[in-house]
Amino acid sequence: MSGISEFIDNEVKSNDVVLFMKGTPTFPQCGFSGQVVQILDYLGVDYHGVNVLTSDELRQGIKEYSNWPTIPQLYVKGEFVGGCDIVREMFQSGELQTFLEEKGVSVRGAA
Repeated sequence: MSGISEFIDNEVKSNDVVLFMKGTPTFPQCGFSGQVVQILDYLGVDYHGVNVLTSDELRQGIKEYSNWPTIPQLYVKGEFVGGCDIVREMFQSGELQTFLEEKGVSVRGAA
């Protein structure tokens, strides 16, 4: 495992909820990352944001790690959930809230 893969693996395994995104939770730098941040913030989820724009190696490495071509990427308890479209669809159907609760991640009251 390369240094970047080890870094990504550590982030995924040491944070209950981690979002690999363009920008930061307080300053998303792409609309898709911003949408996922809005959903997580709306649900009151405590999550860790990782800015992939800090390094080309990180931006490419996360795509290889998940075998998923786009960013943002959301991980919960070490499990890859998906990108913006999947997270948005899960949120709209109520599936994301249920999934998070089943994983032991606290979410704000019913949306």
